[in-house]
Amino acid sequence: MVQFLDIALIITSVGLVLSVILQSKGAGLGGLTGSDVSSVFTARRGIERVLFWVTIVLSILFFALALTTILVVR
Repeated sequence: MVQFLDIALIITSVGLVLSVILQSKGAGLGGLTGSDVSSVFTARRGIERVLFWVTIVLSILFFALALTTILVVR
């Protein structure tokens, strides 16, 4: 059980990191370091909206898996 939770936590964390990196839209490598190309907020459409919701779901799943791992190991 613990090994399954560890593997699921690793896969979820990699997916979460990738989804956050992909959200830096059009900023190039400067967006990864936090530099802001433009400060104009736009509505999310299409793939941006899907990526936004995927990031939210992955973060909730990561949090739940981390708590479950802590409770199971104790």
